[in-house]
Amino acid sequence: MARRLGLGVAILALAAFLASSTATAQQTLPPGSLAIKVLTDKKVSALPVGRPRLYWRLESFPSLAQAQAAAGSTGLAVESAGRAWLFTLGPKGGSSAGATKVVEVGPLPPVTAPEYLLRINEASGPPGSRTIVHIHPGTEAAYVLTGEWCMRTPRGMIHVSAGRAESAAGPYVPSQVSSCGSTDLLAFVMFVVDATKPFSVPATFP
Repeated sequence: MARRLGLGVAILALAAFLASSTATAQQTLPPGSLAIKVLTDKKVSALPVGRPRLYWRLESFPSLAQAQAAAGSTGLAVESAGRAWLFTLGPKGGSSAGATKVVEVGPLPPVTAPEYLLRINEASGPPGSRTIVHIHPGTEAAYVLTGEWCMRTPRGMIHVSAGRAESAAGPYVPSQVSSCGSTDLLAFVMFVVDATKPFSVPATFP
């Protein structure tokens, strides 16, 4: 009995080690890859009134606590680049008390789903770094803090410089994102996707 128990513990330890090794390997990016970090996300059962003409509103706050207090059902508060931010999905022209409006991005291509995932990613990397070609089951938009963000799609190349924002690829449009400026890229990437589908899938250009 003791031998069986010891064997079981050894198997569990090996499984834990393999899981840890796999996680570490998944975090190791190939040379030249753009670094993508999930800052925050949430699932919602319905999109705000104003659909399909929705916008991402980006605002800054004196503190993360204030941004969190102002976040509604489709607002996501984060702290990044030394500042507190609130990203709110809704109709054009909204505002939050105590906030400094930075930019509005849209209108976003329409997304229809049984459940939605709202996600804010941070993309960073030196000039020339890039993602693989991929698709998302929803819309993607970007706001650039430093450097230049580029997205290649079958329709051409989208360039977004520092201090600017752009509504980019729609649902299932193959794309490849890169740091295309002369300095390191730091950008926020905002998503509205079908929560019942894989968030990102490798793809090829037609």
